[in-house]
Amino acid sequence: MGIRIVIADDQAMVRAGLRMVVESEPGMEVVGEAADGREAIAVARRTRPDIVLMDISMPRLDGLAAAKELLDTPAPPKIITLTTFDTDENLYAALRAGTSGFLLKVSPPEQLLDAIRVVYAGDALLDPAVTSRVIATFAGRSDPKPSPMLGELTPRELEVLRLLARGLTNAEIARELYVGEATVKTHVARVLMKLCLRDRAQAVVFAYESGVVRPGAA
Repeated sequence: MGIRIVIADDQAMVRAGLRMVVESEPGMEVVGEAADGREAIAVARRTRPDIVLMDISMPRLDGLAAAKELLDTPAPPKIITLTTFDTDENLYAALRAGTSGFLLKVSPPEQLLDAIRVVYAGDALLDPAVTSRVIATFAGRSDPKPSPMLGELTPRELEVLRLLARGLTNAEIARELYVGEATVKTHVARVLMKLCLRDRAQAVVFAYESGVVRPGAA
């Protein structure tokens, strides 16, 4: 069974280009298109895609608001936000909305296809250096608020959360903790489950906003 994708962008030529790239790849299928946020929600609810490629700037309802509404539904699709502007504000807003990926529209086709595969596999498409900088900057604007849910984590799980917030991959966390990568995957899964988080992107935001990691910390 292939990866089912909905494309949401207010520019018809952009949608056509994205469709061409996606459908050139075996195992990927575009099941719907939308020209604004409201239509994106309706199309996604009707077609039940695995992934929505969501433009941030759209009429009627912007992509971030549409993403939030979709992600609040049962068994939501994964969202990859697309934008023309590589700004910290857009990236942080996308992460706060709960999206699983962030791409510039000028990204090469192979990067888009890789993003779809990564997000479909259950991971988040994040550049560790950019993510850590952006979250630290924006989460550092106000005092962090420790969450009582942190009490559910074991000391090792808390350490894994800290390393996630630094942008480390599973392989890098495994080397840091001197454990196997499969063990790290288990820890990450438990952290997400206990904190009721969707993916690593939300884990990074949670870690900074709850004070597990402080802006500027190594």
